[in-house]
Amino acid sequence: MSFLIEGLQALTWQQLVMYVVGIVLIWLAIKKEYEPSLLLPMGFGAILVNLPLSGVLNQTLQGGISANGIIEWLFEVGIEASEAMPILLFIGIGAMIDFGPLLSNPLMFLFGAGAQFGIFAAILLASLLGFSLNDSASIGIIGAADGPTSILVSQILNSRYIGAIAVAAYSYMALVPIVQPFAIRLVTTKKERKIRMEYNPSSVSKQMRIAFPIVVTIIVGLVAPQSVALVGFLMFGNLIRECGVLGTMSDTAQNNLANLITLLLGITISFSMRAEQFVTVETLMIMAIGLFAFVMDTIGGVLLAKFMNLFLKKKINPMVGGAGISAFPMSSRVIQKMAMEEDPSNIILMHAAGANVSGQIASVIAGGMVINLVTQFLR
Repeated sequence: MSFLIEGLQALTWQQLVMYVVGIVLIWLAIKKEYEPSLLLPMGFGAILVNLPLSGVLNQTLQGGISANGIIEWLFEVGIEASEAMPILLFIGIGAMIDFGPLLSNPLMFLFGAGAQFGIFAAILLASLLGFSLNDSASIGIIGAADGPTSILVSQILNSRYIGAIAVAAYSYMALVPIVQPFAIRLVTTKKERKIRMEYNPSSVSKQMRIAFPIVVTIIVGLVAPQSVALVGFLMFGNLIRECGVLGTMSDTAQNNLANLITLLLGITISFSMRAEQFVTVETLMIMAIGLFAFVMDTIGGVLLAKFMNLFLKKKINPMVGGAGISAFPMSSRVIQKMAMEEDPSNIILMHAAGANVSGQIASVIAGGMVINLVTQFLR
């Protein structure tokens, strides 16, 4: 009974707020099925780390020796010391991705670049709101629409807001079906959303599929060396998929490895969701800037498509440009759903998928470029 009283006395209103945050994340995961593999462990972890005198953060061993709890240990080993978890996750992501739609229509590469506009717009906004350069850059990467990239960049740049950034990145990834239609309708007309696109894919040879991850890794390594860890592991996973001789390993990367790392990453990142760090005005500002970044990403891709249509005979449905964010494959599905709402017979899924996988590459490159620019500036 005394332990219960001691725990209640140590409870703060900030911790109660975090219980609500955790329950909301769990509700979104179960009821709405928004990224359940991530939001559920993050939500439960947010409750765990905010229990008074929680043993998941620190433990007292025999003899009065203090030791790190399991979540703090996982955070230090898997994220803080080596960034291993987000990097290893990219092997599984790479093994899931089919670059065929992109290789058969290389024009879609442009939308992966155009839909990163939100990153740099968010960095500028965060700087104007008073965040330091490394924190602003870390917050801006929320616009990459890629949770592992956001975690890695904020960790490398030693941001004080890793937890808030991770929650914002994954929450808005989960809310793509709500955020993207809103942003797209802001800058398109009904007529534009009805534009039909022919899909006549050129055959993509096995040799090209194998060469693509190798060539991309070399080029990115020369252009943006800070992103090699992410791009390299993403492309390694894709090479396992496409080589044709590692079927069992490809299945393991796509399923067992990706699921295990996602599970551990979700609950481990909750270490940065402790009440004293998370329940702040800055967290609310980061959530708002993250939403701004996602909206501007989508608008940037759409406006690029509209600009290209000024010069193209065969018009591009501007919504395809919005699929250039990294939230794969959710964004391409959202774009297809919007197209069918305007015209049930309009199929633009493969175009959107090409832009979507391009965004996966572009977001990682953008993360590396931001790391490189910030570290160079702060030297």
